Amino acid sequence: MREREQKSKCFCIKRKVIIKNRLGLHARPAALFVQLANRFESEIIMRKGNQEVNGKSIMGVMMLAAGKGEEVEIEAKGVDAERAVRELEKLLMSDLEG
Repeated sequence: MREREQKSKCFCIKRKVIIKNRLGLHARPAALFVQLANRFESEIIMRKGNQEVNGKSIMGVMMLAAGKGEEVEIEAKGVDAERAVRELEKLLMSDLEG
C-alpha cells in the first residue's frame, strides 16, 4: 500500500523559461543548474528545440548551448517535481553569475 501511495504522489511538471544570463548557459551557469538539479529526487529533463538532455548532466546541459534570450523547457518527473521546476526556473531567471 505504501509503495502505491508514493507512486500516486509522483508528478510531471513542465515549464518554459527564457535564459536571462548575458552569456547563456556556459560552463559556470550550467554547473550551478546541474548542482541544483541533483538536489532533487525527480528526474530532470531539459529541452531546447528538438534537443533533449538529462538536466543532472553537466555535459548534457552544456551541449544545449542555450544562449541569452533562448527558450528552454524544464521537465521534472517525481515526488518533488513541482519544487524542482520552481527552483530551477528561478535559477535560470537570475543572473547566474553569483
